[in-house]
Amino acid sequence: MQVDQTLDCKGLSCPMPIIKLSKTVKGMNSGEVLEMMGTDPGSKTDVPAWCEKTGNIFLEAKEEDDCFKFYIKKK
Repeated sequence: MQVDQTLDCKGLSCPMPIIKLSKTVKGMNSGEVLEMMGTDPGSKTDVPAWCEKTGNIFLEAKEEDDCFKFYIKKK
């Protein structure tokens, strides 16, 4: 998967990862893919819910070494 931008939210707690996600995606072009990294377990449900609410496309989630990685495509 081609990633156009990476957002590091490791160490941040709710609601900061979603606030940073929203701000970052607003600055991206349609069709670009964002990789968001985080450690907040709440992000596992928050990120897909945010995508559904905003119309952006939730592509995938991975968990590697206590870090969650989310892939979001801007609508």
